[in-house]
Amino acid sequence: MRLGGTGATLLAFLIAGRGMLRADNAAPAQPAARAFDHESDVGEVASAGACKFDAASGVYRVTGGGENIWGQRDAFHFVWRKVEGDFSLSANAHFVGERKNAHRKACLMVRQSLEPDAAYVDVAVHGDGLISLQYRPKAGQKTEEIQSKLKNPAMVSLRRRGDQYTLTVMRASGEPQSVGAVSVTLRDPVYAGLAVSSNERDRAETAVFEHVDFAPASGPRQ
Repeated sequence: MRLGGTGATLLAFLIAGRGMLRADNAAPAQPAARAFDHESDVGEVASAGACKFDAASGVYRVTGGGENIWGQRDAFHFVWRKVEGDFSLSANAHFVGERKNAHRKACLMVRQSLEPDAAYVDVAVHGDGLISLQYRPKAGQKTEEIQSKLKNPAMVSLRRRGDQYTLTVMRASGEPQSVGAVSVTLRDPVYAGLAVSSNERDRAETAVFEHVDFAPASGPRQ
């Protein structure tokens, strides 16, 4: 059974660590549907990025290069879908391999377009464990951020309600904590999905996104 809206977000936050407890006599899990059916390199990258989706586990392995998701222009690999209206997107994210760059980023992203200077909001999980709510209010402007006191590993959620975007973080043994919210005007349809930047022009990094849940909000948009 798939939950939508608030129910899906609450379900995501009940997941402990990187596994979900299940009774021994529960029915086997059904293959997961892929939430994001397009992918693109955005900005200047040395080599093409890629995404591998495992339907059995619902896990996305996203490989991307690019100098950064920051400043006035971005460079990264993006796995996305076009969306209209309110929604929540949540996941656990971690990088494969040792910490080579403190600011490589695995992100839950909402973006106005695929142009490198587009307005956007994202939840960025950094290579050093920092979690932040990043946003570029208008095309070509500088990126700003709100940093979370909680570090990765954690479940992160990005919620869209009208022009307001909220970051919520939850450690495996804690309660969901709202980190902050920003107001950014993005016209429908927007591009929503998973993004990876290596923070190095000539290097690619791979991030694993687990327990990914994309849930359109129920009821009229606020």
